[in-house]
Amino acid sequence: MGMFSSFNVNASGMTAQRLRMDIISENVANANTTRTEDGTPYVRKVVTFAQKGEDRTGNFHKILKGATAAYVGQGVKVNGIYEDKTSEQNLVYDPSHPDADENGYVWYPNVNIVTEMTNLIDASRAYEANATAFNASKNIAQQGLQLNQG
Repeated sequence: MGMFSSFNVNASGMTAQRLRMDIISENVANANTTRTEDGTPYVRKVVTFAQKGEDRTGNFHKILKGATAAYVGQGVKVNGIYEDKTSEQNLVYDPSHPDADENGYVWYPNVNIVTEMTNLIDASRAYEANATAFNASKNIAQQGLQLNQG
């Protein structure tokens, strides 16, 4: 592992968590959006992560060759941003709402504010942990440079 590998690992973690916080903020901002451009309620978005590095699919030789690389940290990447299709939209009786159906019900997004705030705290703490590790690596590198000078 090179000297700057830890910087890359922590920087990728901070970037990924920052994007996750942005998506969580979008979910919270659209918690009451009953009509999007296509006329449907907003659907909660979820960010997924994967390990950076070479693809582990393929023949046995390729997988075996890459097995040792799995033990060297390479960071994290955003695997995708997906709509949460597993949780149902919220059906609320509100006949005065402009988007109410003929029975007076309105479909609201599947965004749960408590869940989103919990996820935001989790992403924030993960970002802080990566920033702390980045600073620790930076301090170690600076101390190493000072040893060579003195």
